[in-house]
Amino acid sequence: MSEVIVVGAGFAGLAAAAHLAAGGAKVRVVERHEQPGGRARTWSKDGFMFDLGPSWYWMPDVFERYFERFGYRVDELYELRRLDPSYRVVWPGGDAWDIPAGLDALRELFEHHEPGAGEAFDEFIDQTSYIYREAFDDYLFRPSLSFFEFVDPRLVTELFRLKMVRSMSNYARSFFEHPRLARLVEWPVLFLGASAEKTSAMYSLMSYADMALGTWYPMGGMHRIIEAMVRVAEEQGVQFEFGRPVNQIVVEGGRARGVRTPEGTLRADAVLASADYHHVERDLLAAEHRQFGDKYWSKRTMSPSSLLFYLGLGGDLGELGHHTLFFDEDLDRHMDAVYERPRWPDAPLFYACAPSVTDPSVAPEGDSNLFLLIPLAAGLSDSETMRERLYHQVMQRLEDHVGQPLRERVVVKRSYAMEDFEQDYGAFKGNAYGMANTLRQTGPLKPPLRSKTVGGLYFAGQLTVPGPGMPPSLISGELSAKVLLDELRGR
Repeated sequence: MSEVIVVGAGFAGLAAAAHLAAGGAKVRVVERHEQPGGRARTWSKDGFMFDLGPSWYWMPDVFERYFERFGYRVDELYELRRLDPSYRVVWPGGDAWDIPAGLDALRELFEHHEPGAGEAFDEFIDQTSYIYREAFDDYLFRPSLSFFEFVDPRLVTELFRLKMVRSMSNYARSFFEHPRLARLVEWPVLFLGASAEKTSAMYSLMSYADMALGTWYPMGGMHRIIEAMVRVAEEQGVQFEFGRPVNQIVVEGGRARGVRTPEGTLRADAVLASADYHHVERDLLAAEHRQFGDKYWSKRTMSPSSLLFYLGLGGDLGELGHHTLFFDEDLDRHMDAVYERPRWPDAPLFYACAPSVTDPSVAPEGDSNLFLLIPLAAGLSDSETMRERLYHQVMQRLEDHVGQPLRERVVVKRSYAMEDFEQDYGAFKGNAYGMANTLRQTGPLKPPLRSKTVGGLYFAGQLTVPGPGMPPSLISGELSAKVLLDELRGR
């Protein structure tokens, strides 16, 4: 039985470990933190439980597919609840739209704001449904080790037929004249780490995931998914070692043969690294074993970082819903500060998540759990002064929206930004979501799952294929495990 060490116990690492073990490998996961989850770890204080990272549960079919592979239905592992409304959007001037769950209700919303937009919405869903199904049934699950994997005349023909070879921004505006409706269908691509102007319309599949498949929440918090993944992995025979950082990947005779940790060397036949790709190459490999130098990384377009606030408040939050997007300032101006001319924004957009609205278990009885996220450019110089300035800005707007004071009721407060991402995850430039899915960083143009310089060294996670987010990370772990198993079997 071949032995494999997986570095990191985030979504990609857990998925890879389970697939490797199910394929016959003896697997040990080595994780620097004291708990699994990576960016999806938790933090608790004074009865408040916070998910440190992901807060949106989209593409439920990806999770269903994953757990079915190991003989489980999702509802056997955690309770999912569909949110309705899916989320709220606050526009300039304070106007707020509650975005309903279900295509019929969404069609009515679009028609209400723009006569004829209901029919355009139906066409938009038809086109994006095709792209989503093709991706889910095939293209998302290609390892992207070669361009020849994507030499598919049928797909190219369909992309041109549906006019997907343009930006998501242009694609959205070809359906809807009302600027807010266009914003509504284009904003989900921000999860992929780039603006709608820089993202291909083929990623409109994210809009389909939002509108057709819905927004969900696992009761107890997002970490319930991690707990389920650990359970599945352990049932496959995976062993875990938490609180054990990796200092170096051992390379002998041009092949990865294990890892060095403060407690000693762990030997293996192969290593699969799900930690930040740049961190693995720069910090865990000797220079002669790296695929990419500083020049390569300096030219990559990284996803944004984020300024996060974890807040516990006494009392309720008024009419605030589970998810609220504050697009009440100039979106283009904020995007310019994130993507074009990196700087701390002077009028930031932000997102508020109040999971205690749906799930009272994440806060003491009668109190509220609040998570705030402000997108920032990766690589900014961190500053406590700037963190506090933005905190008071967004809290003022939040207080204006709910019509009551909130800051005076904050009893737990923690901020988290670039320096924290770098320290906790080795995140390149303090990025929060990995590498942006621009056209020049898609498929084979991303850093590969398999090292080109070291045999038996594989990668998974947000900086390789398919890209940022929870569902893509699950898929990344599966793809990397499959390629590694093929090698171990001598294919």
